[in-house]
Amino acid sequence: MKIYNKYILCCIGSLSFIMSSFANVTIPSFFSDNMVLQQQDNVKIWGWSNPHEPITITTSWSNDTITTKGTNYAKWEAVLKTPKAGGPYTITIKGYNEIKLNNILIGEVWVCSGQSNMEWTASAGIDDAETAIASANFPNIRLFTVSKHSSETPQDNLDGQWQTCSPETMQYFSAVAYFFGKKLYQELDIPIGLINSSWGGSYAETWMPESVFKTNDELKKASEKINPVEWAPYEPGRIYNAMIHPLTKLNVSGVIWYQGENNTANSKSYHLIFSELIKSWRQAFNKEMPFYFAQIAPFSYHEFAGVEVRDAQRRTLELPKTAMVVTSDIGDLKDIHPRNKKDVGLRFAQLALKKHYNTIDAVVESPLYASSEVKNNNLLLTFNHADGLYATSRTSQFEVAGTDEVFHSAKFKIKGNQIEVFSKQVKEPMYVRYAWGNTIEANIFNKVGLPMSSFTIQLIK
Repeated sequence: MKIYNKYILCCIGSLSFIMSSFANVTIPSFFSDNMVLQQQDNVKIWGWSNPHEPITITTSWSNDTITTKGTNYAKWEAVLKTPKAGGPYTITIKGYNEIKLNNILIGEVWVCSGQSNMEWTASAGIDDAETAIASANFPNIRLFTVSKHSSETPQDNLDGQWQTCSPETMQYFSAVAYFFGKKLYQELDIPIGLINSSWGGSYAETWMPESVFKTNDELKKASEKINPVEWAPYEPGRIYNAMIHPLTKLNVSGVIWYQGENNTANSKSYHLIFSELIKSWRQAFNKEMPFYFAQIAPFSYHEFAGVEVRDAQRRTLELPKTAMVVTSDIGDLKDIHPRNKKDVGLRFAQLALKKHYNTIDAVVESPLYASSEVKNNNLLLTFNHADGLYATSRTSQFEVAGTDEVFHSAKFKIKGNQIEVFSKQVKEPMYVRYAWGNTIEANIFNKVGLPMSSFTIQLIK
């Protein structure tokens, strides 16, 4: 009997040893040294473990101990209450093993996504790159670049590493995102975390959950108009599954987005596509977060595809908590990748500072069409963000059409935040458009030097 009891005790001891020896408390790659967590929030942290493995989490900013355990699916999750911006802090996660995360900051976290103009780095070539790189020493700005992967199914983890912003790291990071984050840091004086998840040459459809297309026939038909490309996946959901879905449980402030060039292939559907992308991300992140986007710059696309995408982006502003950076004055008609990334990033930052952080009281948006009325066969157009409207040349970029939809060049007069448009060739105007061409660079600006967005409107009588 004694021998039997000793045998049982030996087995139990051996089992305990085996369990501890093969313990596997692990966490996703974005929970690591140097990371930034969203301030003053209930932040989720999660990972994998043995089933029923007891786990404790402690932080250097709190005396609380959070306890949880692995589920029968070998997953665990907990919630950390973060303080006001600050740091550096540590987080210790203990199961059968121990993980300690160091040099953690608490601040503001933004996702920066899109295709090549968001991905573009200082090392690839931007205006005044040498100066920008040399001055990029900001220890309280942290950078995370998501490695390119695609997947047929939603993933729980991705490849990447948090890095402290320095000349060595900044030059290989998204230039637009860097200039955006730098301006936020300088104005808010709190740590900034930037997650760059972008892929050059990608369609918007690949950045959306595949499930969205299964429930929307119009969206499915639009996605069938795109063709395979050399540099990126083209099937719906493939990039989203690998490069966005793993991030969706993170607490973030918002998103900045620069994409649309590839979707000139199905430009007439881009308003639907882009609107559904924003809605799907907000649903996935479980938050109506700010979603700011850059309008694509003038370039030589086929037919009217480029300006159609720009107008689709303008119309997407009907969604709440959206705003748009107009780039028609800082593009390059000879290069689809304009080198002026600084002004794009600064304009993104101005949007966030005013609309999300409420720290500035200034005009930060381009003039946007608001309404119209017909007076004696002339059109009186009203614009938002239009204080101090002025034209840089007398050349008219306005056109009007009647019921025949044949457009004729129209003259214009600026009257405060309104513009009177008229053409002797159109007695009863029904349509009006501005800067309607792929390569037309806007020539009307507001008082802070932001260009008017192109648009086309059918009048309602």
